[in-house]
Amino acid sequence: MPRSLQPGTKIVVIGGGVAGLASAALLADHGADVCVVDNGRRPGGRAGKLELADYPGFRWDTGPSWFLMPDAFEHFYQLLGTSIDQELTMTHLEPGYRLFPENDHPVDIPRGIEAVAQLAESFESGAGQKMREYLTLAGEVYEIACQRFLYTTFTTPAPFLHPIVIRRLGLLLQLLGKSLESWVNQNFNDTRLRQMLKYPAVFLSGEPRSIPALYHLMSHTDLVQGVRYPQGGFAAVINSLIRLCQQRGVTFRLRTSVQEITWEASRSKNPLRKAHATGVNAEERTPDGPRKIHLDADYVVSTVDLHHSEMDLLPAHLRTWNNKHFRRVNPGISAVLVMAGVTGSLPELEHHNLFFSHNWEVDFDQVRRPLQFRPGEDPVAHTPFSRSVYVSKTSATEHDVAPAGHENLFILLPVVSDPRLGHGNLHHQEASASVSYIQDQVIELISRRANIPDLRSRIVIAKTLGPADFLEQHHSFHGGAIGPAHTLVQSAFFRGAVRSSAVDNLFFAGATTRPGVGVPMCLISAENVLKAMTGDRTSGPRKSREQ
Repeated sequence: MPRSLQPGTKIVVIGGGVAGLASAALLADHGADVCVVDNGRRPGGRAGKLELADYPGFRWDTGPSWFLMPDAFEHFYQLLGTSIDQELTMTHLEPGYRLFPENDHPVDIPRGIEAVAQLAESFESGAGQKMREYLTLAGEVYEIACQRFLYTTFTTPAPFLHPIVIRRLGLLLQLLGKSLESWVNQNFNDTRLRQMLKYPAVFLSGEPRSIPALYHLMSHTDLVQGVRYPQGGFAAVINSLIRLCQQRGVTFRLRTSVQEITWEASRSKNPLRKAHATGVNAEERTPDGPRKIHLDADYVVSTVDLHHSEMDLLPAHLRTWNNKHFRRVNPGISAVLVMAGVTGSLPELEHHNLFFSHNWEVDFDQVRRPLQFRPGEDPVAHTPFSRSVYVSKTSATEHDVAPAGHENLFILLPVVSDPRLGHGNLHHQEASASVSYIQDQVIELISRRANIPDLRSRIVIAKTLGPADFLEQHHSFHGGAIGPAHTLVQSAFFRGAVRSSAVDNLFFAGATTRPGVGVPMCLISAENVLKAMTGDRTSGPRKSREQ
């Protein structure tokens, strides 16, 4: 039986991103005395917000921008006695997004199995029925995943022994044994359909050829459930999490960097658990200069990058994972982000826009290829990056993100996870040469493919982030933008565990642990920490207060 937390149990949460805030809210709701320690000026982590005093009226999200899996958000809020409708003002995007296939006309992507099937049939004879079957199966697999494989700590074999899993075991094994690329290709021939169904691999920080076909369930989230937008952007999501924390007495130590997790000899009967965490040592930035502090804790929850947690905050003998392990980890993709303010309207763009190269295998090769240059090469001109690009025009849906007569653009261009590629100009006076070059190239690409010939001259302000920024600001492994790729060996129970194997009261949450990357997964990882801490070994979402 799950046990309750003792009232007043002291818990330090390292990191104030989505996973940190969600963990803090859930644990405080169960009676714990929670303190969130974060290096930033405000909580949010990678889900940041940018406003510029010199350019009033512009506002950008600097991280997540696709609101998918609304059921995961709703369930999380219900655990805290509230709901999406009470916390956020949502807009259903119609169309969900616009595709810009290279050398072809733009395509608006609708929502719902039948609407998407009709679109597929217009592209390829017979593809309509195949799309109905593809999306129906994606929905079934999505439900199995939610009930058995996401909301679990994998401390027992129970998730695999449920009748629904046993009944569909052959199918699940087939999907695990194929790549998303091969699964899509065997069903569809049209390039536009193939790319539409393969692109969710990027949401999983990977590429279609290395992501298991099981993840075709992602098409259920964007094509069937549909794409939503919270008014205020993801900053509104962060504000709701902060509000829920404050209502439960969570305290925050901001501008404070954790230096180490302190420990003593283990109290556990498990011989593998060698230590017991006693709190954290940290450095707080004050007007009078840095100040060393110690925070006592009965439990520590680290929601920062797992590599940083293990390699920088723990001594070698207390690490679950060592350097040898991390050398084998696929860090996933990184990105160059461009936050641009544009004068005049941009009717050519929808809220979400995807620009796909016809031969996008080359794009994924660029993102996967290690950063190296031959002698005599211009390192800037030979910087590898993808020519398949994501552009968000949030001003299409929310009018106060840009001054009157202007548009707001958020551009994500995938690049290799390597901080040597450089930094942007958001946290530095000037961007690195490679990041500046990529920014110029992506503006030219959007201008040409969306037929906006004067786009460059209309940009009044642009701020950028690069892989080095993700490392500097968030201790991101290899400067990755999202988290480790969801390859077969980095999914489910193969992914970072919720609990340390060496420190009996140290827990992990966030994109680098189970179940994976993305805001909904971070909310689920917080629930899994609560489960692990209270001995709840069930699979599936916890019952909410109303249940």
